[in-house]
Amino acid sequence: MPVKRRVRASAPMSEQDQALAEEEAAKRRGEMLTLFLKDKVAKEERSSTLNLHKLNTQWQAVLREAKDKELRRDIEILSQTFSRVMDCKDGVIESLVMELEEAEEQHARALRSHLQNLDGLLQLQEERMGCLEESYNAQLRALQAEFEAERRTILEQHQRESHHLRALVLAAEQNRAESNQEVTLNFQSARDELKNKSLQEKQYTRLQLGGRVEELWDHFQRALRSYTEASEPQKIAFKALKRKDEKSAREIEMQARRLQKLQDLVAATKGRMAAHLRESEEQTRRAREEKERALRHLQELKIEMNQARVKARGDLVKLTVQSGAALKALKQVVEKARRILRLAEMCRKLETEEEKVLPFYLSSLAKGEQQDAQHILEEPPEEPLARAVWDYVGLEKFWQRFNKVKLEEKALEKEREALSRRNRHLRELLGQYLEGISVSQEVLNKPNSLFIVQHKICVPRDVPHGGRDPA
Repeated sequence: MPVKRRVRASAPMSEQDQALAEEEAAKRRGEMLTLFLKDKVAKEERSSTLNLHKLNTQWQAVLREAKDKELRRDIEILSQTFSRVMDCKDGVIESLVMELEEAEEQHARALRSHLQNLDGLLQLQEERMGCLEESYNAQLRALQAEFEAERRTILEQHQRESHHLRALVLAAEQNRAESNQEVTLNFQSARDELKNKSLQEKQYTRLQLGGRVEELWDHFQRALRSYTEASEPQKIAFKALKRKDEKSAREIEMQARRLQKLQDLVAATKGRMAAHLRESEEQTRRAREEKERALRHLQELKIEMNQARVKARGDLVKLTVQSGAALKALKQVVEKARRILRLAEMCRKLETEEEKVLPFYLSSLAKGEQQDAQHILEEPPEEPLARAVWDYVGLEKFWQRFNKVKLEEKALEKEREALSRRNRHLRELLGQYLEGISVSQEVLNKPNSLFIVQHKICVPRDVPHGGRDPA
């Protein structure tokens, strides 16, 4: 029995170990699978990176080749354009050299005529200057003679007036000396009289006032002694009261100063309190106003920001629409330009040497007519259509060449029509000739000069083609 229990107890342990072993094996398989997947993912990433690098390299090579072909085509086009432009420039330079030579000749002729005119003008000016110099000398001599006569007259008059003025000055000095002497004598006599009179009055007044002053001094001394004797007790009391009054005055003054200080302190404190109160009220009012102003400004800024946001959104939408339209228009313009360049290259291949050298036809107008036309073109236009055309003045050369091509096309059409008419006429003549030398049903059906006698056809209408008479 104990052996059986031990076996039964070991059976559950083996199942648990097996489950643990299976779990560990599954875990190891999961780890191995994870490692394998990670390794595979890393390999895939490396291979994808390598393939992407190869694709980029090949794509760059393809792009380089395409760009190289495009650049080579552009270089060919530019070289052809450059050669055409150089041919045009050479033609223009030759024409400008000829115009420059003609202008130099005209300038030389104009300079010679100008120098001749200057010589004539100088000669006329010299003759005129000679006449003016003679008239000037005559007038100068007349003025000198008149000046000398007037100068002599003025000098004589000046001498006479000088003598007269010297006599008047001498007489005035004599009169002034006599009057000064009389005034001095009168002043001295009056001064002596006044001095004697004042001395007499002074002596008399001194005698009168001397006795009066002595009497008054004696009376003053007696009154002073009686007053001193009577007021001695009052004087002592007055001194005591004075000392007491001075002491009281000092105390009153101290109390008054202390009271004044307290009143000043109270007034200053009240003033500071009132000032602080006013400042606090002012600060509160300013803060309230600043707050209201800031709130108003904030509301305005919010409104402006909303308006700007709406406007920016509208501008963005408009700009997007316009940019899309501009891109489409630019694509159309680029396509049109490419088509024009291709057509220009095709036309360039069909140009003759003369057209390559001189692409623009010479004007049939005279020089004066050309200058008038150039002056009219340089004037600013007034009509709306003319102002619209004024913006395309730079296409003048293009229109000249276009008009030249159009004229050539019209001329070729005219020539083609003439050749067609001539060809038809020759075909008619050839047909008539062939009809005259051959006989067919169609020829017999038509009036023929060889079978018409007196406007009648000699061959019957029912004769078959190539048939003979049985007789």
